[in-house]
Amino acid sequence: MEDFDKRIAKLREMIESSQRIVFFGGAGVSTESGVKDYRSEDGIYNAVKDYGVPPEKILSRSFFKAHTDVFYDFYYKYFLSASPKPNAAHLALAKLEQIGKLEAVITQNIDGLHQAAGSRKVLELHGTTSSYHCVKCGACYGRETAAAAKGKIPRCTCGGVLKPDVVLYEEPLGQATLQAAVNAVVGSDLMIVGGTSLTVYPAAGLLRYFEGDNIVLINRTETPWDGSAKLIFREKIGEVLKSATENM
Repeated sequence: MEDFDKRIAKLREMIESSQRIVFFGGAGVSTESGVKDYRSEDGIYNAVKDYGVPPEKILSRSFFKAHTDVFYDFYYKYFLSASPKPNAAHLALAKLEQIGKLEAVITQNIDGLHQAAGSRKVLELHGTTSSYHCVKCGACYGRETAAAAKGKIPRCTCGGVLKPDVVLYEEPLGQATLQAAVNAVVGSDLMIVGGTSLTVYPAAGLLRYFEGDNIVLINRTETPWDGSAKLIFREKIGEVLKSATENM
């Protein structure tokens, strides 16, 4: 693999010559903000021992309906109790949008850190922990309402249970968001992929719609798409994107 500075210089050239960049990111984008990922050695799925059921089960629609109290105890502990801040990767992507280079951020994350960094063209494939709706009357609430419940079941003023606007297991991805993501990928001239192993479908299948030549992969481990990439980085995603966009 080439020297880091040479690869950064190439990435910078690719960014400067592109007009419709799409960034596709996974959990690794937010781990540098202290957000736990799911499947790594110290990720959420391996860290949870005291619930007696797998996290995938807890984060399912049927479990939410049948055991809402346990769902929210888990959900608060791992998704609401901390207040992470955007890192260098989020800030670099917001900068690329501001200067007219970035067409969209497509993310598998639900933490809202891209928006907190200033990005506006964000497609959240798996929803967001930032908003909630009442399952009884449909009223909408923000993250602060669920966080204030501190692991208890948050409720609407009508008495109904609030459900997070995240895509739980047993639920399909939002078709409008998925189609918007496909459209963005089809029309892009540079795909930057970061912090994802590209093994979780249907999200990982988005790369099949890319019609250009330039794919850049930033991930700590190998991915099934390494052979199609023009550039590969194993370094921290924040370091890579900050270096490539410096003084732009």
